[in-house]
Amino acid sequence: MPGFIPYGAYWSTPFVRWQSAFAHLNSIEFAAHVTKKAMAERGIAPDQIDHCAYGLTVIQPGAFYATPWFTAMIGAEGLPGPTMNQACATGPRLLSAVLGEIALGNAGTALIASGDRTSNGAHVYYPAPSGPGGTGQSEDWVLGSFNHDPWAKGAMVDTAENVARREGITTAEQHEVVLHRHAQYHDALADGRAFQRRYMQASFDVPDARFRKTVASIEGDQGVHPVDPEKMAALAPVREGGSVTFAGQTHPADGNAGMIVTDSAGRAAEIAGSGPSIEVLAVAQAREDKGFMPAAPILATRRVLERAGLSMSDVTTIKSHNPFAVNDIAFARAFGLDWRTMNNYGSSLVWGHPQGPTGLRGMIEMIEELEIRGGGIGLFQGCAAGDSAMAVLMRVS
Repeated sequence: MPGFIPYGAYWSTPFVRWQSAFAHLNSIEFAAHVTKKAMAERGIAPDQIDHCAYGLTVIQPGAFYATPWFTAMIGAEGLPGPTMNQACATGPRLLSAVLGEIALGNAGTALIASGDRTSNGAHVYYPAPSGPGGTGQSEDWVLGSFNHDPWAKGAMVDTAENVARREGITTAEQHEVVLHRHAQYHDALADGRAFQRRYMQASFDVPDARFRKTVASIEGDQGVHPVDPEKMAALAPVREGGSVTFAGQTHPADGNAGMIVTDSAGRAAEIAGSGPSIEVLAVAQAREDKGFMPAAPILATRRVLERAGLSMSDVTTIKSHNPFAVNDIAFARAFGLDWRTMNNYGSSLVWGHPQGPTGLRGMIEMIEELEIRGGGIGLFQGCAAGDSAMAVLMRVS
């Protein structure tokens, strides 16, 4: 059974570079604060929602109760639901999960939401009384995850280096992608951020930690640094003998996003009131060779196209979660595409990476680009920790 997304029934906060404007906010409480307001502005009552799935990849105080706590805070106190984590692919995973509930007849109108805070990541201690002197193990939840895959035995940047070496991708090529992605992002900032204001508040009021008063007001994403070709060319690769520089990868961030998914075009139209029809055509996942994470979206895309009975020539718009410039180069080469045609109006390479909500924002921007273009088929694809990836096809008509 297909799923439908009511036009405009989605939202995202600005994404803010870690340790700045959102660093003091519990990500679950913050997502509920934003979702409650966003639903009210769109005329969506909590009792219209009969299923919810929440995505969380960075533990927070109260995370054990994440989804029932979240739904209670938005005014849907009787609504249960799962809490999900598939690292950077959490957004597409949430969508896939509620489509499954819809297919089973367990949901008619579902809410998916995700909020993460890479700022102030937890330092976890695991007691081990049988260890030497009773000493346990410790883990930095955020930095440890960035820097060590327990299976592939490397850091995220090492997976980018592996793909770059396999595909013969140079530093200069990666920097060319970065410069072009920043230019695309600036298209979203034109005319007072007209594109971003389609799904994001023009000015965003930052609450205090108790969500009782406003402590700051920001306009758009924070922490996106200007790019300078000469300065980029002077950067040394992160790994000796490698090709990936700090300029060729995204930055950790904080933020949240949400979306309504329904079981029928009619129900979606009732919620949206007007606008195009948005149908989810297919969702697929894949896993690459050990330590080759940025290439995983290639196989996920082949699978999602096969399931939908489509080819790449049928796709109007491509949006990717691209934590590394390497992602887009490898993907474009695999399908014989020009990477310049992907990621119009921005991507996570530029606006940052709060993990869980990253894919949701990418899919939202894809929908809005398709609406501007007069409709068509959109492909969202993105990698995730553990050399995995997900891909989603949608039709806007």
